[in-house]
Amino acid sequence: MGAAVLLGVIEGATEFLPVSSTGHLAVTQRLLGIGAQTPAAQAAADAYVIVIQLGAILAVALLYHRRLAAMALGVVGRSCHGRRLLGRLLVAFAPAAVAGAVVGDLVKQHLFGIWPIVAAWFVGGVVILLATPRVSEGKAGLEQMTLKAAAAVGAAQVAALWPGTSRSLVTILAALAVGQSLRSAVEFSFLLGLVTLGAATAYELAREGGAILSQLGAVTPIVGVLVAFASAVVAVRWLVGFLSRRPLTIFGWYRIAVAFGVAGFTLLSPVDARTTLQDEPPHTAPLLVE
Repeated sequence: MGAAVLLGVIEGATEFLPVSSTGHLAVTQRLLGIGAQTPAAQAAADAYVIVIQLGAILAVALLYHRRLAAMALGVVGRSCHGRRLLGRLLVAFAPAAVAGAVVGDLVKQHLFGIWPIVAAWFVGGVVILLATPRVSEGKAGLEQMTLKAAAAVGAAQVAALWPGTSRSLVTILAALAVGQSLRSAVEFSFLLGLVTLGAATAYELAREGGAILSQLGAVTPIVGVLVAFASAVVAVRWLVGFLSRRPLTIFGWYRIAVAFGVAGFTLLSPVDARTTLQDEPPHTAPLLVE
């Protein structure tokens, strides 16, 4: 139960910050030896990490319920703005969905190791430090986002298939690059995350729901989801307030520090601990982006 709470806190706190929830969860799983006992336990643990994303999804649904209501009204022809926003989100979602289905197995085989995650953390940190002074905030609000801009954000989201990259990072930077205001870039990133994570979670529940229940029972996943929900609400509200006053730079330094920290810990650990950190990568769902 303690591990469920810890993973829930990490998932909720990092899912929408530009620091990579997948990277944090993958490293934590290995440090704790979660799922290492049997292949069935590993499959259930990997699926559980994805399922607790439901908590982060519910957090965004709560905080942006008016946007969701507008999109629902748009479906039945009662909100032009809602229909337009839903269309942009679906356009932005499509590239990652297609790419995940096509290259998902290759990602699982080659990019879920500790060193690819460390590399993505470091590169992402450098990108933040270099891009933040150069990418100026635009003036376009969420209602003014074009299909072309949404497609560009969606293409950028494909990069988040690489664990450690951060879906929030690439989508926020891409939205700023195509002229969106910081507020609309962050909000679109959150809403796109709801769609993307929702698809990944539904896929994993359909595929591994039985394994999760048989290995972990019902209480542990529910606790993880609730903890992820609470921590995601706090994290999303904090990020919105923080970015209204300060740039992304602090996250760049954080990512670089984490990359060096995990790399150093891995290299200096005893051989058996080092083997645990560098063992077979988790078998996460193809649709998963961070």
